[in-house]
Amino acid sequence: MTTTIPRASAILGAARTLAAKLLLAVPIDRAALSEAMTESAGGNDAAGAWQQRDSFEALEVALSLAIPELVSRMDVGAAISTLEALARELPTHTVRSEDQIHFQQFSTPPVLARLVVHLAGLSGDDVLLEPSAGTGIIASLAKGAVKGLILNELEPSRADLLEAVFPGTKVYRHDGAKLSAVLSGTERPSVAVMNPPFSVSQSRGEDQNTAARHLRAALDHLLPGGRIVAIMPDWFSPSARYEETFRCTLEGARVVLSLRLDKGGYVKHGTGIAVRVLVIDKVPGEIGVSTINRGSVGELFAALPTVPLRAPLRDPTQAVAPRPKLSLFRSVKTGPARPVVVRAPQTNDVRPVAYDVLAEPAAMGEQRGVYADYRPSRVVIAEAGEHPTHLVESAAMASIAAPKPGYVPSLPERTVTARLLSAAQLETVIYAGEAWSRDLHGRFSHPAGEVALKENPDGKLYRTGFFLGDGTGAGKGRQAAACILDQWLKGNRRHIWISKNAPLLEDAQRDWTAIGGLPSDILDLARWKIGEEITAPEGILFVPYGTLRSSRVEDTRLDQIVRWAGEEFEGVIVFDEAHEMGGVAGGEGGFGQKSGGQKQGSLQGIAGVLLQNTLPRARVLYASATGASDVNNLAYAVRLGLWGPGTAFANREQFISEIRDGGIAAMELVARDLKASGLYLARALSFAGIEYDILRHDLTVEQITVYDTYCEAWAILCAAAHKMVYREVAIM
Repeated sequence: MTTTIPRASAILGAARTLAAKLLLAVPIDRAALSEAMTESAGGNDAAGAWQQRDSFEALEVALSLAIPELVSRMDVGAAISTLEALARELPTHTVRSEDQIHFQQFSTPPVLARLVVHLAGLSGDDVLLEPSAGTGIIASLAKGAVKGLILNELEPSRADLLEAVFPGTKVYRHDGAKLSAVLSGTERPSVAVMNPPFSVSQSRGEDQNTAARHLRAALDHLLPGGRIVAIMPDWFSPSARYEETFRCTLEGARVVLSLRLDKGGYVKHGTGIAVRVLVIDKVPGEIGVSTINRGSVGELFAALPTVPLRAPLRDPTQAVAPRPKLSLFRSVKTGPARPVVVRAPQTNDVRPVAYDVLAEPAAMGEQRGVYADYRPSRVVIAEAGEHPTHLVESAAMASIAAPKPGYVPSLPERTVTARLLSAAQLETVIYAGEAWSRDLHGRFSHPAGEVALKENPDGKLYRTGFFLGDGTGAGKGRQAAACILDQWLKGNRRHIWISKNAPLLEDAQRDWTAIGGLPSDILDLARWKIGEEITAPEGILFVPYGTLRSSRVEDTRLDQIVRWAGEEFEGVIVFDEAHEMGGVAGGEGGFGQKSGGQKQGSLQGIAGVLLQNTLPRARVLYASATGASDVNNLAYAVRLGLWGPGTAFANREQFISEIRDGGIAAMELVARDLKASGLYLARALSFAGIEYDILRHDLTVEQITVYDTYCEAWAILCAAAHKMVYREVAIM
């Protein structure tokens, strides 16, 4: 009977055999790896006792066991030279397992690990964190120089190996991107060294920003003043394309040294990528520094300036006095000394947004013409600030008070205290959450191939939506992002953001990061072809309207999105620039065609309505500055309860017909009724104090000649086009 030896035990046994050979300078080749694994596992790879990848894991663990003794008495330069020579003699990793790819297991080459430890500037008082410790190569080189180690490794076999190699050291088994949360309340490190996975997240699947998320989590857990040395992907730099991600990841820190190891540093580990090594101190400062670029670790070390001294550590519980600000006109030394105000340390805990509800609505703002100064009519948010620019609303809307809300959103406290959102913008988050807390009257079913919902006692409940009708400049994007963030922090991590076109992706990222998110949380649907499964397990899916309506014979984007969202989807669907769906009123059939040959409905309008109908529990947010300008700009708003059970209109056709007959006055009544129901807010920037003048530009004779020439050419083209049309009609 053959005894099966656990994988980690077999690897560890082989590693000890190989470590002894390394210490005796016995050459190690592929045959030596196989022999050590066969002996330790009690059988060969052909019999399934072990896999080829296991032999390379054993070699890495052997290096962790042997290297500290090999280079302990050498200075840094000599150790780097020795390890480079050793690497040349070792076998190249030629086999990758599914686990290695899944967990992004590309361990740090020993020579690079020695450089990283040197850059960390370790002392005997340090507690060192390695968030993705792998097989322990970096930790083994740092162990003798620090007071304690905090190791984390998600992959189970490697975590078992770490516990064997570092007896007595606590080994955590968490996703490194969530380390600051899961280790909250435990001992915090003064130094971190890390080689995170670059592009695969255990919670998000394929994600280019995985390394950035791991770095941010390590920074958050690090003591103030601590140092991180991070091996990062080559793209992670303050370049034009990635500047926003770089800046957000390193907020509150400074980069003191930036190195780039050109392609070749990882060749022995089976990959030929370039990497960056960043030395980061957790103190505010400059993040854009010059980068030293070399082809090998030895060349990098030779080109290094003096490694900058570390910043002093700070107790995170102690208050920090603010530094006086220098003036361009007066030195801080002039004038009498001012007392230093000691403030409590800043925190950013998620807290309920505190507000008071007015028993009687606030008085209408001062009226100027057809507009009145805007003020929240029912809520007072004491900690929130005024909007950066003055807001107004139409006098007709200002005369209507919103209902008393009961919903309390939860946001990071600095979102309110640092006034990242104004009182008017927070009011939107409150009323949107209030609307989403109730359902439309009645139950409905969604017949296949039809746009309209059908009333059905056995059907589904549909969640009420909210309409944000603010004008340009009031910050509709940031308000939409805040509504998503409120749900995000409640654990609801799948949302859909639909906008006018693809370039507005950057606007969505800007608004999301402005309130604390990462740009990579916004998922561009263009990353996946039609028919492919969207692999990201969470995020905010950005979809242009043109993409929403696109399809092929075998699949549609709409079906692809619905599959990702899931039948029980309760995330936010933001219809930014919602008037882009205005043409939906043209049709009711599956192809948008009314009976009698009337106008065809727009495909993107129909797609938007079908998305709402397919996901009944979605939290729908419409955002458009032209919401109440035309009845067609409400025809897609199926979640506002404007028609159907409990209303004055049996269906959408009756609503459109009667409101259209009533003209703009009827639309105004609809808007007022929606605000009174807590489903609509519409503010605009005030033009008070704006001055303008008419500037006249007289064309020169040359400009007039050019303009006339263009007009004559255009007339010739139009005449030719008409002749072609007439000719085609005659032929037909």
